[in-house]
Amino acid sequence: MTPIDPNRFRELLGSFATGVAVMAALDANGRPAGITVSALASVSLTPPLLLVCIARDADFHAVIAGVSRFGLSILAEDQEGLSRRFAADVDDRFAGIGWTPHATGVPLLNDVAAHVVCGVAGTHEAGDHTVFFGQVLDGQAFARQPLLHHRGGYRRLR
Repeated sequence: MTPIDPNRFRELLGSFATGVAVMAALDANGRPAGITVSALASVSLTPPLLLVCIARDADFHAVIAGVSRFGLSILAEDQEGLSRRFAADVDDRFAGIGWTPHATGVPLLNDVAAHVVCGVAGTHEAGDHTVFFGQVLDGQAFARQPLLHHRGGYRRLR
């Protein structure tokens, strides 16, 4: 049996609502870099592991492939603009954006639903993406509703 066409695959998986996050790290020059992600999932409680999938042709791929730690800022329902900005082809996605460095230096966006700081625990090549496994080192949840993505658009709980 042959795999389905990519557009059909996108339609099918678009039926699965996901949260939206910005994955960030410091580049080789110590500048913050990031990308919008929705391919994010928990893997294990013991040890606490998650996975994030990044397209190999994404500009951020070279950054994340060269670091030992990264941060995830899980976006709040009013942060669609940040999701779009970090998904766009912009030279400095952090310019004019409120963010704070974690004690590890990892950049975390302000006013989000949650922060998660991870150490890179491994990678796996899968199709046109790399799966990055992160061991959760630190984090904080805030009293904010999450931004959701469903069927190609942004949604809110309620």
